[in-house]
This record gives sequence, structure tokens and C-alpha cells, in this order.
Amino acid sequence: MSAYSTDEDYAEIEQLLAALADIPSGTPRFERKRDEIIVRCLPLADHIAYRFVGRGEPSDDLIQVARLGLVKAVDRYDQAKGRFLAFAVPTIFGEVRRYFRDNAWGMRVPRKIKDTHLRVRTVIEPMSQRLGRAPTASELAVELGVGLDEIAQSLDAAYAFRPLSLDATVPGTDGESTTLSRQGADDPRYSFVEDCVALEDLLMHVTEQERQILRMRFCECMTQTQIAQRLGKSQVHVSRQLASTLERLRKRMAADAVPVPAGRVSV
Repeated sequence: MSAYSTDEDYAEIEQLLAALADIPSGTPRFERKRDEIIVRCLPLADHIAYRFVGRGEPSDDLIQVARLGLVKAVDRYDQAKGRFLAFAVPTIFGEVRRYFRDNAWGMRVPRKIKDTHLRVRTVIEPMSQRLGRAPTASELAVELGVGLDEIAQSLDAAYAFRPLSLDATVPGTDGESTTLSRQGADDPRYSFVEDCVALEDLLMHVTEQERQILRMRFCECMTQTQIAQRLGKSQVHVSRQLASTLERLRKRMAADAVPVPAGRVSV
């Protein structure tokens, strides 16, 4: 029983399933008959599992998942709704596809994109044979009845299925493989964000007028004279208050062991 292309190979299974339906569930006889049916149908599950080998998952895991789908098919089968083979094959296929969709991805990808990705993989080979070349994204979109953007996202999702190692080798210009560093560089904006978070906490310890002066000087880029005119104060008063506020902020930041970059804040 190495193939599942014809119902004739499983005619005897239909008879066993009919006999199983007449046996009280949970009895030793029922379990023995159920086990016999499952064992005789294992080649069906294994055949389906091997169709997915080479997609990044161990064959043993795929066989286990496919056999689990077979068990579910035997337990859920209803003779009144059709032949067992017509029910078991899509049930097992669905179990394996769910495994790929839910468990085999190295990064989180939306479920819809996962489903489309698997559908694309299914139609690429027959379309390539029919067209005599690899299908384009537009042709895949027409074949599956989905938008071009969805196809593009599903193709990009292949990189999320099994992320490349940072130490992976790539072909060199001299024909030899070389290791390409994929580690990111330091982003100077990270330190800017850290400074902003530190300053936000420090500004909780200044008065409302001091905070207002700081905002006008460093956010609105106003001069000390302009600030004095808006507050109705002298320029000397604004200068002294601004200098005093900045000095207190520097000391408090130093006490908290948070370094202030040189030249970051000036009067």
C-alpha cells in the first residue's frame, strides 16, 4: 500500500471502518480494530509526509505530524459523507500544512501570509512545467486569485521561515566562500533616546517657570532676550535662572551616574 491514487487499494479499509462503526467505542475490541486500521494506513501518511521533505523540517517530525493527521482522519471519518480516502488525504495534508504554518517559522509572520506562502510553493512547480519557466509574481497572483502585494509579502516571508546564520558563508569574487558579517552597527540615535529619557526624569524636579524657560530656549530656539520679553523679566534674570537650572540638572545627572555628552546642552 505505497500509493494512494486509487480507492481500490483501500477497499478493504472501507470494510474495516464499517466493522469498526458497529463495535462499542472504548472497548478492547474497538481499540484493536482501530489500531489495525491505522497501522494499515501508515503508508498513506508517510507518502504525504515525504512530499514535504526538503523544506527545512526533519523528515521524522513530518512523518509524526502526518500520522497524527491519519489518526484524526480515522477518528472523525463518517461513512455517510463519502469514501475514506477522499476524507483522509486532505485531513493529513491539512495537518502537515498547519505544522509548517504554526510551528516551523523562525520569526513571527501573520497567518494569512503563511497560508499564501504555502499556496505559492504548491503551485510554483506545476506552473513552471506548464509555462516552461518560473512564473512571475503577477502570474502567481492571477493563479491564486490574490493581490500582487500579498504575493510579494509571501515570497519575502521565505526569509523569515529559516533565518540565515550571522556566520553563514557567501560566494566570494575569487570563487571561494567567505563569511559576511551581518551584525548591525551602532546607531547614534540610541544614545540620544537614552539622554531624552534621563532628562525627562530630571525635568520633574524643576519649577514650572524653569521648565518653561528651558522649553523656549532649547525647543523653540528663542534667545534670552526674547524669553525675557515674553516673561516680562530682564535678560540678566533669565540668563542667571537658565544657568542655575542647567547646573542643577548636570549635578543631578552626574549623581545618578548618567553621563552628559559634552556640548549637548549649553546656555
